[in-house]
Amino acid sequence: MRDQDDGSKVMKAVLIGDGAVGKTSIRRNYLGDEFIEGHIATIGVDLATKRVVFNQEVVKFIIWDLAGQPSFKQVRGHYYHGCNGIVLVYSTVDRESFDNASKWLVEAYNNMGPLPPTVIVGNKTDLRERKSESERVTSDEGRRFTEYFSEKLGVPAVFKETSALTGYNVDNTFHELLQMMSDAQEGSESDLFIG
Repeated sequence: MRDQDDGSKVMKAVLIGDGAVGKTSIRRNYLGDEFIEGHIATIGVDLATKRVVFNQEVVKFIIWDLAGQPSFKQVRGHYYHGCNGIVLVYSTVDRESFDNASKWLVEAYNNMGPLPPTVIVGNKTDLRERKSESERVTSDEGRRFTEYFSEKLGVPAVFKETSALTGYNVDNTFHELLQMMSDAQEGSESDLFIG
């Protein structure tokens, strides 16, 4: 898809996951904004746009940051449409947010049908050592969940761990998502010209 104003390529992604897992902080870090301690919960949805040079082309990257609270479920549905990628975030120090990850994928599927490229993100790695083992989500658990999801639904998916506080792996996560979305878009465009 091309932006009508300047002809740049447009990519849209949606950030999903439980409330307070750090979705907004990850997005803010990626945009170059400062980390805010005790961030106020997103109400409904928040939109961010970043122009990036990707594969020697200017890309207008639109990121929909969806509120994780159950009360916003009705509002969220509309924002899945037209997205080329998903970033599903859970907290590595909140097992419930990890346990709810599959519910978020079901919600996305119910709103989008077959899912686009997805990055499963375990955030708050900087806090992991402060929590008891029963509260922590290990890297292996995150990887296994991502592999299972990818195989079960046939969706290109990768697993990443990040820290929105330190910025660890945030840029790399979005770069990888852009690459996956670009590859999927090229694949679907070439499929249109077969036969």
